[in-house]
Amino acid sequence: MAAALSRAGCAAQPLLAARCRSETQIGVDAMSLSAARPFPKCARSSRPRHSALSSSKAQFTAAWGLPALPLRRNNSSRGVGARCAVSADRPASKPRFIQHKQEAFWFYRFLSIVYDHVINPGHWTEDMREDALEVADLNDPNLKVVDVGAGTGFCTQGVVRTIPGKNVTMIDQSPHQLAKARKKPELQDVTILEGDAEDLPFATDTFDRYVSAGSIEYWPDPQRGIVEAYRVIKPGAKACLIGPVHPTHPISRFFADQWMLFPTEAEYMEWFTKAGFEDVQIKRIGPSWYRGVRRHGLIMGCSVTGVKSNPGESPLNLGPKAEDVAGPFNPFSFLSRLILGSLAGAYYVIIPIYMWLKNLIFPKSWAI
Repeated sequence: MAAALSRAGCAAQPLLAARCRSETQIGVDAMSLSAARPFPKCARSSRPRHSALSSSKAQFTAAWGLPALPLRRNNSSRGVGARCAVSADRPASKPRFIQHKQEAFWFYRFLSIVYDHVINPGHWTEDMREDALEVADLNDPNLKVVDVGAGTGFCTQGVVRTIPGKNVTMIDQSPHQLAKARKKPELQDVTILEGDAEDLPFATDTFDRYVSAGSIEYWPDPQRGIVEAYRVIKPGAKACLIGPVHPTHPISRFFADQWMLFPTEAEYMEWFTKAGFEDVQIKRIGPSWYRGVRRHGLIMGCSVTGVKSNPGESPLNLGPKAEDVAGPFNPFSFLSRLILGSLAGAYYVIIPIYMWLKNLIFPKSWAI
């Protein structure tokens, strides 16, 4: 039976590819992708990359027990022409230049100076934050919330709009980012800690909500970070992870795969499901001036949620961490990675400006 399911999953993988590459946008509400099983790790199929989904839709949903998702056109500014990639050219097992804790530490040593004033306006606006946090259900002031990879506290500022600061804990590995957070008046009552998203210093079953925004892209082992999210929340609690999405445009894909981790939507679903989460859903977000365009990838492109049903640790046992930041240090390798990764990241400073100009120049009725 298991072998049959595996073969069926591998056969269905190109169908998922065709579905994601379709110019027909799955509506934002329809993009609540419920996952009952993890996606299989299939070998690349020799079948055509643009297989027709409609002829085999029943086969795919039957093989995996997934609900049939209607494909429909969404003509709203947030949904026209969106596309997604099924598999990255550079998988998560091969980290990008800044997808290491040492490089990320120093990258943010300098980026923290301008983060709130230069980076956020182009990639992570207040409207996007409210949209992304909506699915976290932060609707009870008695909830105990942890914000992981909280940085300068921009996402935490959204959390404390409905949750008192005394019930909120924010944690990040960058003391320079946290120094910025400590100066914000809204966060004076928040507990601020320095720590590792893949090894959280909290007891099992502690929090009612887990939130993480713009952090997974720097995790050397994203699956481990999501396993930790599962561990630290209580049964019935919800985790909400907000992060980038992988580009399909070849130039953007090249720079993304050099800079940091841009997961695909399928990878998010797989990581959450393997960690033990149920009712896993994805909500697409993006800057309003992109008009729903996702081909260049987005640094903040989706909000993924999952619910923990059972107490205790995740059923997925990963063993010891692979990355040891206290191990042998090669300064030449470190500097090379930091410089090359930073140069690749500069591309994503230009992209939102480029999209903003296109939004100004092109009529609203035109695709950009």
